[in-house]
Amino acid sequence: MAVPDCLFCKIASKEIPAAIVYEDAKFVVIRDINPAAPVHLLIIPRIHLASLNETSDQDVDILGQIQLLAARMAKQENIAQNGYRLVNNCGPWGGQSIYHLHYHLIGGKQLGWPPE
Repeated sequence: MAVPDCLFCKIASKEIPAAIVYEDAKFVVIRDINPAAPVHLLIIPRIHLASLNETSDQDVDILGQIQLLAARMAKQENIAQNGYRLVNNCGPWGGQSIYHLHYHLIGGKQLGWPPE
């Protein structure tokens, strides 16, 4: 169910434009407007879940599909061979700024550790 004031719900329903690189019945993948690397995609489920903390055993399928979709997007964006990072920011101390579950697929350059 979409949340009326949620930015990512509005992007998923195309009320707000975004650079969509992939979409299906369950997900929309967009380019981040403030990329941290040459490739920086956001994998957004169409179903609204505020954060990873809001998931339950009922969400195992969608969480697994995110992982598989990330691997496919990495191949599509030609970053799979050299490597990439898949990140979920959860809560204010984790850096979450939009409270709709999403993952950042980041690559296209050497990434440092710990993250910058």
